[in-house]
Amino acid sequence: MKTYSSSVSLPFSLGAGFPSSVPVVRSDRKTVSLELKRDGTFFIRAPRRTDDAFLKRFLASREEWLRSHLKKQELLKEKNADFPKEKLTAEDIRALADEALRDLPARAARFAPLVGVTYGRITIRNQKTRWGSCSSTGNLNFNCLLMLAPPEARDYVVVHELCHRLEMNHSPRFWAEVARVCPDYRTQIRWFRDHGGAIMARMTGE
Repeated sequence: MKTYSSSVSLPFSLGAGFPSSVPVVRSDRKTVSLELKRDGTFFIRAPRRTDDAFLKRFLASREEWLRSHLKKQELLKEKNADFPKEKLTAEDIRALADEALRDLPARAARFAPLVGVTYGRITIRNQKTRWGSCSSTGNLNFNCLLMLAPPEARDYVVVHELCHRLEMNHSPRFWAEVARVCPDYRTQIRWFRDHGGAIMARMTGE
């Protein structure tokens, strides 16, 4: 008889500290996926009528992927061991926003002529997933958490969004414009990849 449980046993062992079963979130979706959260927990999303036996086979097929990504998370934790982890208070966020209002518009004003563009309004936000954005009308939005990043990383984000005034996409032409003004942009992307998650996590304290 087929069973449709809210969790299924993991068909391999990840070692001490890891669960032996995986929660299953069932919905009207059509595909099965394994999702790994930033805190190292993971779960399955599956259609309602996907039986447990199928999900166990699916987990077995994703063992290498899961081990690899858990290892990457562990390495990132080591890299970010010295980063502050406490949740930002409302007062902290206001202070960062005030600092960003002084810092980021000045960077935009400095880099806009180098990119060869103009821009509209600049808004400072406190976001959990985005560092910046550029609207189709030329307004720029920046995350106040950028003030926890190094100056060169802030420069990259500002240049990135200004270049969207030329190309509203991430095409090769867009990246060529970014590279022209910010030659070390790949280094900054790696910095955000390694440390950005730790900064964003301070919004929620997770």
